[in-house]
Amino acid sequence: MAGSALKRLMAEYKQLTLNPPEGIIAGPVNEENFFEWEALIMGPEGTWFEGGIFPARLTFPTDYPLSPPKMKFTCEIFHPNIYPDGRVCISILHAPGDDPMGYETSAERWSPVQSVEKILLSVVSMLAEPNDESAANVDAAKTWREDRQKFQEIAQRTVRKSLGL
Repeated sequence: MAGSALKRLMAEYKQLTLNPPEGIIAGPVNEENFFEWEALIMGPEGTWFEGGIFPARLTFPTDYPLSPPKMKFTCEIFHPNIYPDGRVCISILHAPGDDPMGYETSAERWSPVQSVEKILLSVVSMLAEPNDESAANVDAAKTWREDRQKFQEIAQRTVRKSLGL
């Protein structure tokens, strides 16, 4: 199984290098291990995170693409859909099948037709439009809902930190 996962990851890496999505750089940490990737995601224009450069890690299971990777930001980022430890919580990264909580449809969850590029583009969309209904970071969701000014201040502090300022 790891052999087909490796082939798939190598193909996706090639595609990302030939046609990288705007504002995203991603690839294996080193070419000895295609199951650990790093990514740099630029904060989307016109959002609270504009101008930031946010590093993240993707860890792929040996049965990829049957199972989704795990994604974690390796910098501080205050967002309703990112756990305080950096783990990303979006539907596309949830195991395939029905949601035991009944919140997501199986079509929203992981399926083998997804790709690294689709994951990263989903994360960019998530940065632009948080889902405060399904919060990984309750404080960020509460701030997003109740005090947008404070949320903006914290997000802009995060942007400056991401740039080492």
